Parts: sequence; structure tokens; C-alpha cells
Amino acid sequence: MSNEKLDRRKKYTRMVLKESLMELLKEKPIAAITVKEICEVADINRSTFYSHFADHYALLAQIEEELIYDLNEYLNQINLNADTEALQITEKIIEYVAVNKDVCQILLSEHLDSAFLKRVVTVAHDYTVKSLIDSKNLEEDLSSYASLFAIYGSIHVIEHWLKNGMDKSPGELAEITTKLTNNGLNGL
Repeated sequence: MSNEKLDRRKKYTRMVLKESLMELLKEKPIAAITVKEICEVADINRSTFYSHFADHYALLAQIEEELIYDLNEYLNQINLNADTEALQITEKIIEYVAVNKDVCQILLSEHLDSAFLKRVVTVAHDYTVKSLIDSKNLEEDLSSYASLFAIYGSIHVIEHWLKNGMDKSPGELAEITTKLTNNGLNGL
């Protein structure tokens, strides 16, 4: 019983620390945040913080890792196959972002470096753009440019959508990003 109690306390402490960091990231960049500030918001002493994380960057890395893992698990549960259209996959990714809008908006904000964004790009490439580019039979050199263009463009469209209060449904946004990816501005 005491191990279970300890595990619950550990989980609670980590949850509070994560929430506290996310709250601070709404206001300022990670480089301007201190462990002391996180502990004050979490109402936890610094020694407790350091028993869980080496520093605030390690805490952020844990949050990012959990989100990427969760996104991969979510996408793996969808019955994806060669016949699954890019539109359907894109809509599922956007639905995931909508459900996790608060954390996604913070992690995609200008307050963080691009390491998380690069990991999101890898996930997006693996699930959507790779099959689209393969189906177009593009040269390897051209496909890497096309992939970067499609993914970064889509991510910035999603960021804009989050900032505008998700003014379109995930399906509508997926349709816009898929049309732009497939046909550029001529597709609208």
C-alpha cells in the first residue's frame, strides 16, 4: 500500500509541476523561466522538484515526449493503411490538436525552441506526407522540399487556427491543408 501511495504522490507532483510550467510558458519563453518560479506556482519546494527533474528543460522535454508518444498512440489506433487518404489522416491529426489545444498551442508557440516542432514534423511526415509524396513519384531531392513545404505550411496553418479560436472544424481545416498540399494556391 505504501508503494501505491508513493506512486500516486509522485504522479501528482509531476502533474502539478507540468501544469505549473505550462502556465508559465503562456507568459514567457522557457529560457526566462526558473525552477524557483515553477516551484512557487506548484507550491512545491525545490528539492522535491530536483528529485523528479534535473532542470526545467528536462521537465519540458518530458511534457513534449508524452505528447509525441500520445499522438503516435492515437494515430496507431486509427486503422491506417495504403488506402487511407491524406485528408482523413490530416483530419485525425487536427482532431487530436483540437482535443489537446492548450498544450499544443503552448508547445507550438514562439516561447519554445524548434526541437519540439521538428519532432512534430517527423510524426506528420511519417503519417501523411510520405505516402502522398510516394504516390506522386517525385524525385528524392524534390520530395524532401515538397515534404518540408507541406508539413511546415500545415503546422503554421494549424497554429493560426488555434490562435483564431479554432474558427473552422477539424474537417474543414484538413480539407484546406490537403488542398493546399496537393494543389498549392491553384487548388483553392
